[in-house]
Amino acid sequence: MKKVLRVLSVLVVILSLVMTVGCGSKETAEVAVTKSGVENEDLTFVIVPKVVHAWFDEVNKGAVKQAEVLSSMLGSEVTIDYRAPQKADVVEQNTVLEQAAAMRPDGIALDPLDYEGSKAVIEEIQARGIPVILFDSPAPVGSGLTSVGNDFSEQAQLASDKLAEIIGFSGKVAVMQGFPSAPNHAERYQAHLDTLAKYPDIQVIEGGISNDSLEEAQSQAAAVIAANPDLVGYLNCDATSSGVAAAIEEAGKKNQVKFVSMDNLIDILEYVKEGTITATSSTRPQMQGSMSVLMLWQASLGVEIPKVVDTGIAYIDETNIDQWIGLVSSN
Repeated sequence: MKKVLRVLSVLVVILSLVMTVGCGSKETAEVAVTKSGVENEDLTFVIVPKVVHAWFDEVNKGAVKQAEVLSSMLGSEVTIDYRAPQKADVVEQNTVLEQAAAMRPDGIALDPLDYEGSKAVIEEIQARGIPVILFDSPAPVGSGLTSVGNDFSEQAQLASDKLAEIIGFSGKVAVMQGFPSAPNHAERYQAHLDTLAKYPDIQVIEGGISNDSLEEAQSQAAAVIAANPDLVGYLNCDATSSGVAAAIEEAGKKNQVKFVSMDNLIDILEYVKEGTITATSSTRPQMQGSMSVLMLWQASLGVEIPKVVDTGIAYIDETNIDQWIGLVSSN
Protein backbone atom coordinates (compact mmCIF):
# COMPACT_ATOMS: atom_id res chain seq x y z
CA MET A 1 0.00 0.00 0.00
CA LYS A 2 2.83 2.38 0.84
CA LYS A 3 4.39 1.68 -2.56
CA VAL A 4 1.11 2.50 -4.31
CA LEU A 5 0.81 5.77 -2.42
CA ARG A 6 4.42 6.59 -3.25
CA VAL A 7 3.81 6.03 -6.96
CA LEU A 8 0.63 8.12 -6.84
CA SER A 9 2.53 10.91 -5.16
CA VAL A 10 5.23 10.78 -7.80
CA LEU A 11 2.62 10.93 -10.56
CA VAL A 12 1.16 14.06 -8.98
CA VAL A 13 4.59 15.68 -9.14
CA ILE A 14 5.13 14.58 -12.74
CA LEU A 15 1.78 16.02 -13.81
CA SER A 16 2.64 19.20 -11.98
CA LEU A 17 5.98 19.45 -13.75
CA VAL A 18 4.26 19.00 -17.11
CA MET A 19 1.93 21.86 -16.17
CA THR A 20 4.93 23.96 -15.18
CA VAL A 21 6.74 23.39 -18.47
CA GLY A 22 3.65 23.52 -20.67
CA CYS A 23 1.56 26.20 -19.00
CA GLY A 24 3.98 28.16 -16.86
CA SER A 25 1.92 27.38 -13.73
CA LYS A 26 4.73 27.15 -11.20
CA GLU A 27 2.44 28.02 -8.28
CA THR A 28 0.10 25.12 -9.12
CA ALA A 29 3.02 22.68 -9.28
CA GLU A 30 4.45 23.83 -5.96
CA VAL A 31 1.10 23.36 -4.23
CA ALA A 32 0.76 19.88 -5.72
CA VAL A 33 4.20 18.86 -4.51
CA THR A 34 3.48 20.15 -1.03
CA LYS A 35 0.25 18.16 -0.90
CA SER A 36 1.92 15.01 -2.24
CA GLY A 37 4.51 14.98 0.49
CA VAL A 38 7.21 13.92 -1.98
CA GLU A 39 10.55 15.40 -1.07
CA ASN A 40 13.69 13.70 -2.33
CA GLU A 41 17.21 13.86 -1.07
CA ASP A 42 19.75 15.70 -3.18
CA LEU A 43 20.17 14.07 -6.60
CA THR A 44 22.86 14.02 -9.30
CA PHE A 45 22.21 13.05 -12.90
CA VAL A 46 25.04 12.65 -15.41
CA ILE A 47 24.82 13.59 -19.09
CA VAL A 48 27.37 11.86 -21.34
CA PRO A 49 27.27 13.03 -25.00
CA LYS A 50 29.26 11.69 -27.93
CA VAL A 51 31.85 14.46 -27.85
CA VAL A 52 32.45 18.13 -27.03
CA HIS A 53 30.06 19.89 -29.42
CA ALA A 54 27.78 22.93 -29.43
CA TRP A 55 24.71 20.73 -30.04
CA PHE A 56 25.34 18.86 -26.81
CA ASP A 57 25.79 22.16 -24.99
CA GLU A 58 22.15 22.84 -25.88
CA VAL A 59 21.17 19.42 -24.50
CA ASN A 60 22.93 20.37 -21.27
CA LYS A 61 21.05 23.69 -21.12
CA GLY A 62 17.75 21.81 -21.28
CA ALA A 63 18.92 19.37 -18.61
CA VAL A 64 19.99 22.18 -16.28
CA LYS A 65 16.65 23.96 -16.69
CA GLN A 66 14.75 20.79 -15.85
CA ALA A 67 16.99 20.24 -12.83
CA GLU A 68 16.19 23.77 -11.64
CA VAL A 69 12.47 23.04 -11.93
CA LEU A 70 12.84 19.78 -10.03
CA SER A 71 14.93 21.44 -7.33
CA SER A 72 12.24 24.05 -6.84
CA MET A 73 9.43 21.50 -6.77
CA LEU A 74 11.14 18.97 -4.49
CA GLY A 75 12.84 21.33 -2.08
CA SER A 76 16.16 19.58 -2.61
CA GLU A 77 19.16 20.10 -4.89
CA VAL A 78 19.15 18.38 -8.27
CA THR A 79 22.55 18.66 -9.98
CA ILE A 80 23.55 17.98 -13.58
CA ASP A 81 27.04 16.54 -14.06
CA TYR A 82 27.85 17.13 -17.73
CA ARG A 83 30.77 14.99 -18.95
CA ALA A 84 31.66 15.41 -22.63
CA PRO A 85 34.49 13.31 -24.10
CA GLN A 86 37.16 15.44 -25.76
CA LYS A 87 37.04 13.34 -28.94
CA ALA A 88 34.54 11.04 -30.60
CA ASP A 89 36.08 7.77 -29.49
CA VAL A 90 34.29 4.75 -28.02
CA VAL A 91 37.10 3.89 -25.61
CA GLU A 92 37.19 7.45 -24.29
CA GLN A 93 33.41 7.56 -23.95
CA ASN A 94 33.47 4.29 -22.00
CA THR A 95 36.14 5.73 -19.69
CA VAL A 96 33.92 8.76 -19.07
CA LEU A 97 31.00 6.42 -18.29
CA GLU A 98 33.06 4.39 -15.83
CA GLN A 99 34.33 7.52 -14.10
CA ALA A 100 30.80 8.87 -13.84
CA ALA A 101 29.48 5.60 -12.42
CA ALA A 102 32.23 5.59 -9.78
CA MET A 103 30.64 8.74 -8.33
CA ARG A 104 27.41 6.78 -7.70
CA PRO A 105 25.04 9.22 -9.43
CA ASP A 106 21.28 8.75 -9.40
CA GLY A 107 21.16 8.18 -13.15
CA ILE A 108 23.11 8.52 -16.40
CA ALA A 109 21.85 9.71 -19.80
CA LEU A 110 24.09 8.58 -22.67
CA ASP A 111 24.31 9.34 -26.39
CA PRO A 112 26.37 6.34 -27.52
CA LEU A 113 28.93 6.45 -30.30
CA ASP A 114 28.57 2.71 -30.70
CA TYR A 115 26.09 0.87 -28.50
CA GLU A 116 27.73 -2.53 -28.97
CA GLY A 117 31.07 -1.03 -28.02
CA SER A 118 29.58 0.34 -24.79
CA LYS A 119 27.11 -2.44 -24.02
CA ALA A 120 29.24 -4.19 -21.39
CA VAL A 121 29.92 -0.92 -19.55
CA ILE A 122 26.23 0.04 -19.64
CA GLU A 123 25.16 -3.33 -18.25
CA GLU A 124 27.78 -3.14 -15.52
CA ILE A 125 26.49 0.29 -14.48
CA GLN A 126 22.91 -0.97 -14.44
CA ALA A 127 23.98 -3.95 -12.31
CA ARG A 128 25.17 -1.44 -9.71
CA GLY A 129 21.63 -0.07 -9.49
CA ILE A 130 22.27 3.11 -11.48
CA PRO A 131 19.56 3.84 -14.08
CA VAL A 132 20.80 4.41 -17.64
CA ILE A 133 18.81 5.88 -20.52
CA LEU A 134 19.79 6.89 -24.05
CA PHE A 135 19.18 10.27 -25.67
CA ASP A 136 19.48 11.29 -29.32
CA SER A 137 19.77 7.62 -30.14
CA PRO A 138 17.34 4.75 -30.75
CA ALA A 139 17.47 1.99 -28.18
CA PRO A 140 18.73 -1.27 -29.72
CA VAL A 141 16.21 -4.10 -29.85
CA GLY A 142 16.41 -6.17 -26.68
CA SER A 143 18.37 -3.58 -24.71
CA GLY A 144 15.40 -2.63 -22.54
CA LEU A 145 16.66 0.96 -22.47
CA THR A 146 14.53 4.07 -22.71
CA SER A 147 15.29 6.36 -25.65
CA VAL A 148 14.69 10.11 -25.55
CA GLY A 149 14.79 11.68 -28.99
CA ASN A 150 12.88 11.66 -32.25
CA ASP A 151 12.21 9.39 -35.20
CA PHE A 152 15.56 9.75 -36.95
CA SER A 153 14.41 8.02 -40.13
CA GLU A 154 11.44 10.34 -40.38
CA GLN A 155 13.71 13.33 -39.83
CA ALA A 156 16.03 12.31 -42.67
CA GLN A 157 13.13 11.40 -44.95
CA LEU A 158 11.67 14.86 -44.42
CA ALA A 159 14.98 16.49 -45.35
CA SER A 160 15.49 14.27 -48.42
CA ASP A 161 11.99 14.80 -49.76
CA LYS A 162 12.31 18.56 -49.32
CA LEU A 163 15.67 18.65 -51.08
CA ALA A 164 14.31 16.56 -53.94
CA GLU A 165 11.45 19.01 -54.34
CA ILE A 166 13.77 22.04 -54.20
CA ILE A 167 16.07 20.71 -56.96
CA GLY A 168 13.17 19.70 -59.18
CA PHE A 169 13.61 15.96 -58.52
CA SER A 170 16.69 15.82 -60.73
CA GLY A 171 20.46 16.15 -60.44
CA LYS A 172 23.47 15.02 -58.43
CA VAL A 173 23.12 14.96 -54.63
CA ALA A 174 25.85 14.31 -52.06
CA VAL A 175 25.01 12.67 -48.72
CA MET A 176 27.50 13.16 -45.90
CA GLN A 177 27.68 10.64 -43.07
CA GLY A 178 28.17 11.67 -39.44
CA PHE A 179 29.93 9.28 -37.05
CA PRO A 180 29.18 6.04 -38.96
CA SER A 181 28.68 3.74 -35.94
CA ALA A 182 26.43 6.20 -34.07
CA PRO A 183 22.92 4.69 -34.22
CA ASN A 184 21.10 7.96 -34.97
CA HIS A 185 23.60 9.02 -37.64
CA ALA A 186 23.47 5.60 -39.31
CA GLU A 187 19.68 5.60 -39.27
CA ARG A 188 19.51 9.05 -40.86
CA TYR A 189 22.07 8.13 -43.51
CA GLN A 190 20.18 5.01 -44.57
CA ALA A 191 16.89 6.93 -44.60
CA HIS A 192 18.46 9.57 -46.88
CA LEU A 193 19.56 6.86 -49.31
CA ASP A 194 16.22 5.03 -49.21
CA THR A 195 14.24 8.22 -49.76
CA LEU A 196 16.36 9.50 -52.64
CA ALA A 197 16.09 6.09 -54.30
CA LYS A 198 12.44 6.95 -55.03
CA TYR A 199 13.56 9.60 -57.51
CA PRO A 200 15.06 8.02 -60.67
CA ASP A 201 16.50 11.29 -61.95
CA ILE A 202 18.52 11.98 -58.80
CA GLN A 203 22.07 10.65 -58.74
CA VAL A 204 23.39 10.04 -55.21
CA ILE A 205 27.10 10.28 -54.44
CA GLU A 206 29.11 9.91 -51.23
CA GLY A 207 29.37 13.27 -49.47
CA GLY A 208 32.18 12.42 -47.06
CA ILE A 209 32.23 11.61 -43.35
CA SER A 210 32.15 14.35 -40.72
CA ASN A 211 32.81 12.21 -37.61
CA ASP A 212 30.86 14.87 -35.70
CA SER A 213 33.58 17.44 -36.46
CA LEU A 214 32.91 20.84 -38.05
CA GLU A 215 36.43 20.93 -39.45
CA GLU A 216 36.12 17.48 -41.03
CA ALA A 217 32.68 18.33 -42.41
CA GLN A 218 34.04 21.46 -44.08
CA SER A 219 37.12 19.81 -45.57
CA GLN A 220 35.18 16.74 -46.76
CA ALA A 221 32.46 18.87 -48.33
CA ALA A 222 35.03 21.12 -50.00
CA ALA A 223 36.64 18.08 -51.65
CA VAL A 224 33.29 16.69 -52.82
CA ILE A 225 32.18 20.03 -54.27
CA ALA A 226 35.50 20.53 -56.08
CA ALA A 227 35.31 17.04 -57.60
CA ASN A 228 31.69 17.45 -58.69
CA PRO A 229 31.08 20.79 -60.43
CA ASP A 230 27.60 19.62 -61.44
CA LEU A 231 26.52 18.99 -57.83
CA VAL A 232 23.07 20.50 -57.09
CA GLY A 233 22.24 19.22 -53.60
CA TYR A 234 23.71 18.25 -50.22
CA LEU A 235 22.37 16.35 -47.22
CA ASN A 236 24.06 15.46 -43.92
CA CYS A 237 23.39 13.39 -40.82
CA ASP A 238 24.50 15.43 -37.80
CA ALA A 239 24.91 18.93 -36.38
CA THR A 240 28.04 19.78 -38.39
CA SER A 241 25.91 21.58 -40.97
CA SER A 242 27.75 24.88 -40.65
CA GLY A 243 30.92 23.13 -41.84
CA VAL A 244 29.20 22.03 -45.06
CA ALA A 245 27.66 25.48 -45.47
CA ALA A 246 31.07 27.12 -45.12
CA ALA A 247 32.45 24.85 -47.86
CA ILE A 248 29.55 25.76 -50.16
CA GLU A 249 30.21 29.46 -49.63
CA GLU A 250 33.97 29.13 -50.12
CA ALA A 251 33.37 27.33 -53.42
CA GLY A 252 31.06 30.13 -54.58
CA LYS A 253 28.19 27.63 -54.92
CA LYS A 254 25.66 29.27 -52.61
CA ASN A 255 22.96 29.46 -55.29
CA GLN A 256 23.94 26.30 -57.13
CA VAL A 257 24.19 23.70 -54.33
CA LYS A 258 20.99 23.49 -52.30
CA PHE A 259 21.58 22.20 -48.80
CA VAL A 260 18.90 20.82 -46.46
CA SER A 261 20.71 20.25 -43.20
CA MET A 262 20.22 18.85 -39.71
CA ASP A 263 19.53 20.62 -36.41
CA ASN A 264 18.98 24.10 -35.05
CA LEU A 265 22.19 25.47 -33.56
CA ILE A 266 22.37 29.23 -33.87
CA ASP A 267 25.17 29.16 -36.47
CA ILE A 268 23.12 26.74 -38.57
CA LEU A 269 20.10 29.03 -38.27
CA GLU A 270 22.19 32.00 -39.38
CA TYR A 271 23.15 30.11 -42.53
CA VAL A 272 19.44 29.45 -43.15
CA LYS A 273 18.78 33.16 -42.69
CA GLU A 274 21.51 33.96 -45.24
CA GLY A 275 20.20 31.34 -47.69
CA THR A 276 23.31 29.14 -47.84
CA ILE A 277 21.33 26.44 -46.03
CA THR A 278 17.95 26.24 -47.77
CA ALA A 279 16.24 24.53 -44.84
CA THR A 280 17.01 22.35 -41.85
CA SER A 281 15.26 19.32 -40.38
CA SER A 282 15.85 19.74 -36.69
CA THR A 283 15.85 17.77 -33.50
CA ARG A 284 15.20 19.70 -30.29
CA PRO A 285 18.30 19.32 -28.14
CA GLN A 286 17.01 21.44 -25.25
CA MET A 287 13.89 19.26 -25.03
CA GLN A 288 16.02 16.10 -25.15
CA GLY A 289 18.05 17.31 -22.18
CA SER A 290 14.95 18.27 -20.25
CA MET A 291 13.10 15.01 -20.85
CA SER A 292 16.22 12.94 -20.15
CA VAL A 293 16.46 14.40 -16.66
CA LEU A 294 12.75 13.91 -16.06
CA MET A 295 13.00 10.24 -17.09
CA LEU A 296 16.09 9.67 -14.93
CA TRP A 297 14.36 11.21 -11.94
CA GLN A 298 11.38 8.88 -12.33
CA ALA A 299 13.69 5.89 -12.81
CA SER A 300 15.61 6.82 -9.66
CA LEU A 301 12.34 6.51 -7.76
CA GLY A 302 11.65 3.07 -9.16
CA VAL A 303 8.81 4.32 -11.34
CA GLU A 304 8.38 2.55 -14.68
CA ILE A 305 9.27 4.90 -17.54
CA PRO A 306 8.26 4.77 -21.21
CA LYS A 307 10.58 3.06 -23.66
CA VAL A 308 10.38 5.95 -26.12
CA VAL A 309 10.03 9.67 -25.45
CA ASP A 310 9.55 11.50 -28.77
CA THR A 311 10.71 15.11 -28.53
CA GLY A 312 9.63 15.93 -32.08
CA ILE A 313 11.06 17.29 -35.34
CA ALA A 314 11.03 20.87 -36.55
CA TYR A 315 11.27 21.95 -40.21
CA ILE A 316 12.91 25.34 -40.47
CA ASP A 317 13.19 27.47 -43.61
CA GLU A 318 12.78 31.08 -44.65
CA THR A 319 9.14 31.10 -43.53
CA ASN A 320 9.89 30.58 -39.82
CA ILE A 321 13.61 31.27 -39.44
CA ASP A 322 13.21 34.50 -37.46
CA GLN A 323 10.99 32.73 -34.95
CA TRP A 324 13.56 29.97 -34.47
CA ILE A 325 16.50 32.33 -34.17
CA GLY A 326 14.61 34.15 -31.43
CA LEU A 327 13.72 30.92 -29.68
CA VAL A 328 17.22 29.43 -29.73
CA SER A 329 18.91 32.74 -28.86
CA SER A 330 16.77 33.07 -25.73
CA ASN A 331 17.82 29.69 -24.31
